[in-house]
This record gives sequence, C-alpha cells and structure tokens, in this order.
Amino acid sequence: MDDPTPHDHPLRPRVVLTFPGQGAQHARMAAGLYGISKSFTSTMDHAFDTFGPTGRTLREGWLAATPPPAFDDISYAQPLLYAVNCAMGTMLTEAGLRPDVLLGHSVGELAAATLASVFSFDCGLRYLSEYIGIYRHAPRGGMLAVAASPKEIEAHLVPGVVIGAVNAPRQVLLSAAEEALANVEAALRRAGITCARARALQPFHHPVMRDIATAHADSLTRPPLHPPHTTLYSAYTGQELHDETATNWQFWTGQPAEPVLFGPTLEYLLSTGPHLVVEAGPGQSLTALVRRTPAVARGDAAALALLPARASEPDADIEAVRAALKQLATLGCDPLSPDF
Repeated sequence: MDDPTPHDHPLRPRVVLTFPGQGAQHARMAAGLYGISKSFTSTMDHAFDTFGPTGRTLREGWLAATPPPAFDDISYAQPLLYAVNCAMGTMLTEAGLRPDVLLGHSVGELAAATLASVFSFDCGLRYLSEYIGIYRHAPRGGMLAVAASPKEIEAHLVPGVVIGAVNAPRQVLLSAAEEALANVEAALRRAGITCARARALQPFHHPVMRDIATAHADSLTRPPLHPPHTTLYSAYTGQELHDETATNWQFWTGQPAEPVLFGPTLEYLLSTGPHLVVEAGPGQSLTALVRRTPAVARGDAAALALLPARASEPDADIEAVRAALKQLATLGCDPLSPDF
C-alpha cells in the first residue's frame, strides 16, 4: 500500500505485519483456515509436499486434536510455524493487503523475509529442513520467560545461562541447556521473580548454537538472496534491515545463536509515526506485547490479532479473520477480497 496523500486517508497508519516464533505453536493453530482459504491451503500443502514423508507427519500432528508429544520440538514447531506464518501472510497479500513493514520474532523473521522476497518459500523450506537437521545436535534445554528487566536478572545469570530474547522492558527469555536452566529457574523462584518455561526443547538464541552451526556449516545450502521489496525490520539488528545485510547468508545462519531484541525493535519502529500492527500468525503473543508499548498508550499505535489466542470452535479461525479484515477497512486500509 502506498503512503497516503493529503486526500487519501491522511491519518492512515502504516500497516505492520508481525509473525511469531517458537513458543507460539499450539494444537491446530490456524487449522480452521485449511480447506477454506484457497491460498492458505495451497501454501500449507506445498510445504507438506516439499518435506516429503516428514510432511505427512507434520500435517497429521498439526491437525490432530491432541498434538504429539514432540510438538514443541524443533522438528515440529519450527516448520509448522514457518509454514503457517507464510500461509497467513500470503492469504492477506493475495486478498489485497499491502503491508508497509514486516517484522518477525525468531523463526517468524524467516517468514517475514520470505514475504519480502529475500528468498523464496521453497528456499526457506529447504533451509529450514537443513537447519532442523543441524540443530537436532543441540543439547536438551529450552527457554525461560521471566517477568523482569535484563538488569534485574543480571545477578542470576550463572555460567551457561544467557538472555535469549528481550520482548518488553520487563519480559525476557533466558536460554540454557537443561541443567543450568533448571538451576536458574529455581533461583529466580526463590528470589520471588515470576518465571515460566517457554514451549521450546532446545536452547535457542544461545552461543552454543554457534558452535553447532560451525561444526555443520557444510550441511547448509546457500540459495540466492535478494534485497527486500517491502520494508523489513529485524529483531536481531533492532532496525530496518538494509540490503547488504539481508543478502548476507551469514546473517541468517547466525540467528539461532543471537538474542532476539523484539521489544526494543518494536518500540523503535513504533516511535516513527502512527502504526497498525497486525499479528499474522498463530496466537496473540505479539499483539499482547504491542498493546503494552508507550505508542499504544499515547494513541499512536494499535494492535490487531488475526486469530484467536488458542484453537477453539471449528469456525473460530475463519470468523476471527473475517472480523479482523473488516476492522482493517475501518482503520483506513483498502477493502480486501479474501478467497473464502
């Protein structure tokens, strides 16, 4: 969507599509769109077909009322999150939405880059398949959501524990192998600091991932990269992703070892003018983060989730998307023509 002229929605906010990452996965996420939206269904089926026999297992686990025990493992969560994010983004753009900015969290940034045409969906699927094969070598561990600022928990960062993500001023994720993570969790609870395990079974955004990537570097292909055709913000750089960085494969392959600075990146983005942030993926975790920003408090930004927080009634997904599309129109976006 072009920037507004004085005679065309002068107060129209910039539309930001956001895509969640590990931890947002849940049983039957966005499955209510499958078989209803042609573009969503086609994108998901293409992903499952590309993964071959693994794709059939992914589809079955995704559509099951009760997810398989390994659903939070990298082998399930990452490819399903990437596919669902890309399918929802494609559904929106094919309906006529022209986002001004794309922003993802962790694996959500791969989806944002795909929709910005930095690499194709096929290249993203191939890369993710190889990525999963490599990071299966990661030690068992995970991430711990902590209701505190980075400074408040510095004293609790024992060796082996790092800040893997900063999602808000007082919301961070710690990352570590299992033993160290269990120890720091117990220490934080003794100190009266609220914390909870995130839905991850590997220590994402931890330096140990760099060692694994280095050891298995030859296992990753390097498909062509292109400058983004839509403004793309990175939660790793904290700002707009410039062409030279977007087209450097070392930037993408290094992400599993780098901290996600989603909160600071979001606040920087929203400080540049009025924005409407649309969560185009499963759940409402990013929407909740947006609603707690100073920009929303002062009326300079608004947040809109496309899907319910969790899967519920069979028609809940499609009804939520229809309601969100109507709201987009009332907020100054062009009327959209979805394929359902």
